[in-house]
Parts: sequence; C-alpha cells; structure tokens
Amino acid sequence: MAESLTDIPERGGHGGKRESGHVPVLLQQAIEFLNIKRGGRYIDATVGLGGHSFEIAKRLGAPGHLIGFDKDPAALEIAQQRLTQDPASLARDGSARDWPTITLIHGTMGDSANSQRASSVDGILADLGVSSLQLNDPARGFSFQAEGPLDMRMNPQSGPTAEQVVNQSDEVTLANLIYEFGDERRSRRIARAIVRSRPIGNTAQLAEIISAAARPMNPAERKIHPATRTFQAIRIFVNDELNHLQALLSAAPQLLKSGGRLVIISFQSLEDRIVKDALRDGAKSGIYRLLVKKPVVAEAEEVVRNSRARSAKLRAAERL
Repeated sequence: MAESLTDIPERGGHGGKRESGHVPVLLQQAIEFLNIKRGGRYIDATVGLGGHSFEIAKRLGAPGHLIGFDKDPAALEIAQQRLTQDPASLARDGSARDWPTITLIHGTMGDSANSQRASSVDGILADLGVSSLQLNDPARGFSFQAEGPLDMRMNPQSGPTAEQVVNQSDEVTLANLIYEFGDERRSRRIARAIVRSRPIGNTAQLAEIISAAARPMNPAERKIHPATRTFQAIRIFVNDELNHLQALLSAAPQLLKSGGRLVIISFQSLEDRIVKDALRDGAKSGIYRLLVKKPVVAEAEEVVRNSRARSAKLRAAERL
C-alpha cells in the first residue's frame, strides 16, 4: 500500500522491489555521492530491508566490509537473509564469490559512534524516517490508514509505546511534543481533544479525534490528512529519532577517513534542517566539503514510479 503526502512521511522502503514493491528512494543518487571504493568500509546506519546496502555491497567486492545498523529486528532479519546469502542475480556469472563481509547490528544509527574505530570508515549512509515494512503492517501502529494498536516503536522490544504517550502524558507535554516534532500549529487544540477523549486504544480512534479537532481550514491544508503531523510527532518522540540523528551527525567526523562521504536522505523538514545545519557548520569549521548547495530531490519520473520519493531530500558532504 503506497502512502502519499496525505499520510506519514517515510523513507520509501529500504527493501527494494523484491520485498516492498518499491526501489529505495534516491538510490542512484545516494550511490553516486557515496563514491564507493572497492575494498572500502561503509556504514548503512539505517539498513532497513537492505535495498541501499545491496547496491553498496555489489560495489565493495570481497575485500570490502559493510556494517549495517537498524533498530527494527524484523527488518534486520529480512536484510540478513538478503545480504548474507549469495545473491541469485550475481550467482549466475560467478560474481557472488566477490561478495564483501557483511556485519548487521541491532541498534540505532547513533550506536555507530561506539562500535567503530576513528578514521576507519569510507562512507556513511542514513535513510531516515519510517520504512514500508513498518507502515504497511497495521499491527505496528505507524499508520492511520488501517486500524491498529497504538505502538509506533521501531524496536518493539523496548521503550514507551504511542499508547502510553497518548494516554499518560499531560496536556502541556502533549501539546509541546506535537508542536516541536510535528510542526503542528493547532497542537494545543489537538492535545486538549486527546486528553478529553482518553483512554484511546487504537490508531483509527486517535486519527478520528485529531481530525475532529483540527479540520482543514483552506485548500492547502486539505491536501494533508489532519492527523499526519501529530502521528509524525508521536512517532519521532517514541523512537527518540532526533537524538539518534544528532548522535550520528556528531560521530561522523570522527568515524570518516579523509575523503570519506556522509550521505543522508530525510523526508521531513525538521530532520532536513538538522542535517543542513550540521553539514554547514562542519564546512565552516573545515571538517567537510559540501557536495551539494541545495538538497537533491527525486526527478519527476521517480516520483511517478514511487510517490514516497516526493518529499525526499538528499544532502552529502566529504570529510576533509
């Protein structure tokens, strides 16, 4: 099920055509900016179902090493199968023998800071947001397109659920997180409606409450479902996504070799602003050379093929 801008912004599926029906967003551009070297050491900080990782691995060869991180154990299991077995598409001509070492780690993108040596990495890729695997399973509770439990945890094994946040947070806390992480101007009205309607048990009920409290007032607002920004905000809060992103951005200059590349794809303005500021500040400090002045976006053909690419922005820098 393809979700458009009327639903939760997400990263378009790491999984590629085989698993999700979609290729990863901005795949060709991400690979080009990584400038992959045979025998190099690369990190996919959000490996997902392995779509980007597969293309990186094909270019590394047997001397290379790919390290992938993901906090979702279900995604990691699929990626493990895809990336550690001889790829069928390569086995025919014998090039599967040239497959690199693959190490997959159950952890956040920020965990890469604690697991790799300084100046040991040739490139880092991060494809932010929520994946197709998560969005398309109502039992995960990420989407309001189908009724499901209020969970929203990328790692179902730890952390508070969205249900706990929605039903236990006070009104001020709810309003603040909806405004900060969702850029929702009607955050106070929505928070008040949520508190008055508790207990709230599932995604459909929450979406209905939000929609009643924040009806679109003009044509521009009608293009986006009223619950989109609030669902985004709760998801970001539940998964502590911005702190993990900040940890990765802080670690990257220490991890990258001179000439190493950092490539990040974001799907909403809050994340893109954090990435832009970090790379710009790094360039001013003599840490990075910016590879793009403005974010790279999907071409019209890709958007037609994959509507999830519409909101994607890629930024890239090279370690000096």
